[in-house]
Amino acid sequence: MQSPALLSVANLKKSFGSFPVLKGVSFELSRGECIAIIGPSGSGKSTCLRAINYLEPPSSGEIRLEGRLIGKHEDGRRMSDAELAPQRADMGMVFQSFNLWPHLDVRSNITLQPRKVRKMPTKQAVELCDTVLAKVHLSEKASQMPHRLSGGQQQRVAIARSLAQEPKLLLFDEPTSALDPELVGEVLTVIKELARDGLSMVLVTHEIAFAREVADRILFMDGGVIIEEGPARQVLDQPQHPRLKQFLSALGLGEVT
Repeated sequence: MQSPALLSVANLKKSFGSFPVLKGVSFELSRGECIAIIGPSGSGKSTCLRAINYLEPPSSGEIRLEGRLIGKHEDGRRMSDAELAPQRADMGMVFQSFNLWPHLDVRSNITLQPRKVRKMPTKQAVELCDTVLAKVHLSEKASQMPHRLSGGQQQRVAIARSLAQEPKLLLFDEPTSALDPELVGEVLTVIKELARDGLSMVLVTHEIAFAREVADRILFMDGGVIIEEGPARQVLDQPQHPRLKQFLSALGLGEVT
């Protein structure tokens, strides 16, 4: 018997005023799977990601993690922020900007959530910090202040901070878009290693070649809907929808091999 999806998104819609941004997005993510969402600017991909953990409360639709309804009670009542907090903790979020506390060193940035929210003993939180810093190849930076780090290092600390939540799912919203080109590779390497370790993740990215290499499946969004989806290499090497073909051609990727 097939196990239920880790994440299930059903008919997700989001409007800002009278302007619809998401027009009915549905997909499922299996445990240990990596899905990349690609598409042009304004297609709704980042809004979709932020709606999954209710940073942007959807107008309608359902999100379930391990079968549990996210953001709402089963009777349809909206959850309070306090009720949402443990659900959000199950879904680590890595943003375009690093959002590190500038007055705290790297170790304190990472241990803050486990100590304050999960009431983890300091010794255990520090051990967890050491573990996640090793995963992002920054063990030697634990005592550094954020302003002493490069942009790529700061983003890797942000990834480590999300890993310290011990989430069931990790969400990446264009994690390299704020980086200088020479720093992109170090962040993508860490994400690739996490995917190979079997971390469940949804990745919104404009790095198409990277998405082809690391993702199990790709969702191509345009105009607030998923236009094409399937195995990563199949979607990018043999696109079926004219809009996806146009998108890839505009990026110079019409003949990806």
